[in-house]
Amino acid sequence: MTTATRAEVCSVACAEMFRGDGEIVAAAVSGTVAAVGARLARMTFEPGLLTTDGGPQLTAEAIPLGAPAGDVEGWLPFRDHLWLVLNGRRHVVLGASQIDAYGNSNISCIGEWERPKSQLLGVRGAPGNTKLNTTSYWIPKHSTRVFSEKVDFVSGIGWDRGAYEIRVVVTNLAVLDFATPDHRMRLRSVHPGVSVDDVVAATGFELVIPDEVPESRLPTAEELRIMREVLDPRGLREREVPA
Repeated sequence: MTTATRAEVCSVACAEMFRGDGEIVAAAVSGTVAAVGARLARMTFEPGLLTTDGGPQLTAEAIPLGAPAGDVEGWLPFRDHLWLVLNGRRHVVLGASQIDAYGNSNISCIGEWERPKSQLLGVRGAPGNTKLNTTSYWIPKHSTRVFSEKVDFVSGIGWDRGAYEIRVVVTNLAVLDFATPDHRMRLRSVHPGVSVDDVVAATGFELVIPDEVPESRLPTAEELRIMREVLDPRGLREREVPA
């Protein structure tokens, strides 16, 4: 196996989001790398995870990106998905146009609400997801525009506003979590080739920085094989995080 790419390191970091989750729905809705990560977790250390075909079908096995569902073990139409949201039987991976030090996120607008500079998606399901479900974030471009001191509109609530659990934030540079007394964002690891200073420079607020920051975990040979030969043979992950 050749050296892992940055996209593959990010995919493994997204897989690690689900470690210990057991039999719940892995709702990785924020991009290709997050989807690869959820399915990789199921095929390796979290076989009890429930994954979908990207639509309403719960697949009997983790399937390649864009492939037909194959054997289906469940049907999850939108009304039933809402029931799962209300009962916390999901771990959702969201994206964010802005996110602050406590995990409050914005996908609604940039600028003042009354007269925004840019109209985005709206709050969508972010309030219910963050209030009732374990939530993580996948952000493919770590920058001060995204990691901002204050979000322009709170779409998904953070730890300081009563979130159920904001677990981790994986970016193209690092893995961040909230394992601090006041649940302020902490730098957990940096990806190979990235320095702590690189992450600090790309973050618009003060991070909690431990005395020692390790490198993010590299994929095993088997994980690389699964990503390259089974889950994403077309290399779609590399478009999201270019080498």
